Amino acid sequence: SAMAGSRFTAPTAAEAELLLLQKQALAEEEAAKAKRELLTHFLQEKLSREEQSSKWGLHKVRTAWRSAQRKAKDQELRQDIEILSQTFTRVIDCKDGVIEALVRELEEAEEQQNRALRSHLHLTDQLLHLQHCCLGYLEEGFNAQVDALKAEFEAERKTILEQQEWESCCLQDMALAMEQDHARNDHEATLNFQSARDDIKNKCWQEQQYSRLQLVARLEKLWDQIQKARQSYAQDTEKKKVEFEALKKKCEKSSWDIDAQAKKLQKLQEMVTTTRGQIAAHLQESEKQNQRLREDKEHALQKLQKLRAQSSQARATAHAHLVTLTCQCSATLKALRQLVEKAQRILRLAEMCRRLETEEEKVLPFYPSSLAECEEQNGTRVDYVGLEWFWKRFNKAKLEEKALEQARAALADRNQNLRGLLQQYLAGVAINL
Repeated sequence: SAMAGSRFTAPTAAEAELLLLQKQALAEEEAAKAKRELLTHFLQEKLSREEQSSKWGLHKVRTAWRSAQRKAKDQELRQDIEILSQTFTRVIDCKDGVIEALVRELEEAEEQQNRALRSHLHLTDQLLHLQHCCLGYLEEGFNAQVDALKAEFEAERKTILEQQEWESCCLQDMALAMEQDHARNDHEATLNFQSARDDIKNKCWQEQQYSRLQLVARLEKLWDQIQKARQSYAQDTEKKKVEFEALKKKCEKSSWDIDAQAKKLQKLQEMVTTTRGQIAAHLQESEKQNQRLREDKEHALQKLQKLRAQSSQARATAHAHLVTLTCQCSATLKALRQLVEKAQRILRLAEMCRRLETEEEKVLPFYPSSLAECEEQNGTRVDYVGLEWFWKRFNKAKLEEKALEQARAALADRNQNLRGLLQQYLAGVAINL
């Protein structure tokens, strides 16, 4: 009977255990129903929270997009700064080259002007010397020609006068001789006539006629000779007279040429004086221009030095800004990398947590706040709105961890009891056998 009682007791305990399990299952079903009711009750709240979470996600996406845009803009600004720096350096180099080229051209122009001025003065002096030499040679030639013409004229005049005097003397001698001869002949004839008038009375007329004819012929012959001599003298004198008139005209023309050359020389001297004045004025003007150019050159050099100093200062400032921007960008990149790594780590952890979530947590991830309204409205409470959802999730995980630990401990105790009961049941079965 004892064995039978023990057999009856053991199944009764098992049935009680089964009943307990059924009750727990019913309680779990009721809890599930309650949870489903809570799910339907908090669906609107869950939707609103999902909207808030979506807004928060959009905010994160916008923040990430802004950070990416900032990074891209930072790179663009770096590239623009580098390009502007290179462009500024190139422009400064070009301006330096242009200024140096202008300075060289200015020096070359000044040197060319001085060289041209020296060559012009040298050519002017040579021209004046050549003009003086030409005038001297012309004057010497003219004086020599005048002296030669005067000497030739005097010689010809003297020769003509001497020839005229000699011919006059010859004619006078011939006339005197003819008169003497005529007087002698006349006297002889008279004497012959007087002495032989009686003898040659008949022949006197014939002889007289004959002598008259001879005398007429001789006189005609002498007259012809005199006329020929006079004509030859007139011809010779006319030729010399024409030559004298030509020489006189030539002398007058030479005098006129001398006056013209003197006037021309006077004009040339005036032109030389005017040219010298113009050269002096040009020299003064060129000196003033050179002075102005030197002042402009000094001013340009001062501006160039100022521009170089400003460019050096601007380069130093730009370099300092670039170094500062580089350091800041490097620090920003490091901070952004750390934030990205932290965000990636958070996302990995969130993904891992998402995988470990239950269906209920996937549908309803957060629970409502357990604080009272007075506690929520208390002004002395610290504002944790930014981390509210995180702390809710964290607290829920902690609570679930504690609940799981308690359930594990309860299940361990229950398992221990069930093992004891099973050992007792097996021991009773073995005894009955």
